[in-house]
Amino acid sequence: MYDGTPRPHLFPRSLFSPARPRRRAGRAVALAVALSATLLAGCGGPERAADDRKATAPSGQGFPVTIDNCGTRTTYDKPPSRVVTIHQHPAELMLALGLKDRMVGTAFPDSAVLPQFRKDFEAIPELAEKEPSFEKVLEAGPDFVYGGYGSAFAENEGRSRKAFADAGIDTYLNREYCGKKRVSMQDTYDEIRTIGSVFGVRDRADRLVADLQGRIARTTEAVKGAPAVPVFVYDSGDKSAFTAGGKSLGTEIIRLAGGRNVFDDLDEVFGDASWEQVVARKPEVIAIYDYAGADNVERKKKFLLSQPALADVPAVKNKRFVVLPLTATLVGVRPPYAVEDLARALHPERFR
Repeated sequence: MYDGTPRPHLFPRSLFSPARPRRRAGRAVALAVALSATLLAGCGGPERAADDRKATAPSGQGFPVTIDNCGTRTTYDKPPSRVVTIHQHPAELMLALGLKDRMVGTAFPDSAVLPQFRKDFEAIPELAEKEPSFEKVLEAGPDFVYGGYGSAFAENEGRSRKAFADAGIDTYLNREYCGKKRVSMQDTYDEIRTIGSVFGVRDRADRLVADLQGRIARTTEAVKGAPAVPVFVYDSGDKSAFTAGGKSLGTEIIRLAGGRNVFDDLDEVFGDASWEQVVARKPEVIAIYDYAGADNVERKKKFLLSQPALADVPAVKNKRFVVLPLTATLVGVRPPYAVEDLARALHPERFR
């Protein structure tokens, strides 16, 4: 079963990517961090709670608000004012909610930023190419750290949530990495609304969710009635194929785009499948997850095209590959965009 480790580390380095030295955090330091406590417009009110699966706080600016996130319960008396995001999808979600002014640092950009956010994203200091050390995060003086993958708060690298709490810094981890047994588009909407609650911008969160739902509705209407295209998700692997299972958000993206994940019967979020199974299921399209740049994608294509056993697989024979950035398949603002992009590739005749 996929354990929540960032997928790039599951990729066979010897075949697909050069080994990269990982940044190691030093010992937790006892620093007095001067935190900015800018209070945004808001009004007091009774304590409200938002659970990790669904933000139950009503629309409005009321504080305090309590969030249960991956076993960590935090009460916010006011919105965080200095935020560091670790990994790209939390940063894009923050920007989509109009929270650029709260962001004092980002880290680990792993794909091209959505065009509408590029200018704002580039204006935010990048603390590290991968996960920053604990000390580097503290230097930015945050009062809130929002992690995308579980590795954002790796205890063995000194970045545990407890270490941040001991330094007076609140943390939040993307719900996808809270040990979820199934990941769905609803998680995307719930994540947006939960972050909207934390920052006192529930109305913005509701509008963003409505916009993303509308985007999906327009796409599903466009492909309505079209035959479902069999799709194989290739994340990584050579001896076997590491692929998206039936409990993954990727499977829902494929379905909404007018396709069918050929491994939708794999009872996991991610898991291994044999190449014999891939051949037997005859995918017509292979969706390649990209998290290491164009060169890595080309290596994956070259590998698939070079395997004699796959030569008669329709997607390989017709060289019908679709590239999806990994960030497009993670809980955040991107999955609805991925639905549209994939639908255009699966059913181009519906978008002329």
